[in-house]
Amino acid sequence: MTTNNTFDVIFLIARPAAGKSEIIDYLKRTPAEERAQRFHIHHFDELDDFPMLWTWFEEDAILQRMGKPRLHTDDQGYFKYKYLWHLLIERLDLEYGKLLRDRPDYHQQNSVIIEFARGSEHGGFSEAFQHFSTETLRRGAILYINVSWEESLRKNRKRFNPNRPDSILEHGVPDAKLEKLYKESDWEQFSAADPEFISIKGVQVPYAVFENEDDVTTARGPALGQRLQQTLDQLWARAHKK
Repeated sequence: MTTNNTFDVIFLIARPAAGKSEIIDYLKRTPAEERAQRFHIHHFDELDDFPMLWTWFEEDAILQRMGKPRLHTDDQGYFKYKYLWHLLIERLDLEYGKLLRDRPDYHQQNSVIIEFARGSEHGGFSEAFQHFSTETLRRGAILYINVSWEESLRKNRKRFNPNRPDSILEHGVPDAKLEKLYKESDWEQFSAADPEFISIKGVQVPYAVFENEDDVTTARGPALGQRLQQTLDQLWARAHKK
């Protein structure tokens, strides 16, 4: 689960635009020694399914221009098959496995943050987590960023830069698509059984909730650092109850 006073794996999950990428950006800007002391994260790698998903969009657009069938999405940008959402999770798990394969001592100095969003419409978090291996789950802890649907919509609109739709920090989803895919969330149901742990494939995975309805993430300031430290300290304590 944890090595050298740092997390092995943090699953960073939320609705879109809740502040996931902003938290990662804040952590990147924090010196490694301070990051390890305050947040239990030393050097880290980020695994995010958005670049994978965006590659599919780009490939489908190229194929359409070539007069060929689109592989992953229809011309409205919706996945042709629900199982593609689960393929993304399987890819995240695969990429994590490669890190451990190539460096068996990886977690002596490194953590991994696995970032993704899911809505009930395409299976929610309850289905997504079934596609991580038990080994990944045993090493993991969940940090959920809690914002309302209305706040997700507001920040999604605010961050969107049409000139950089592939950007981690500046991508956005059209309102209608965001509503269809993400308005309904299964987080409350997913986490309802226990205030500290979620049972997934027989593994008790600790979790903590970072409240962000007041948006402390956009400014990347002291308020974000203080709340993140408090929440990760809570998560760290729960991880060591196992």
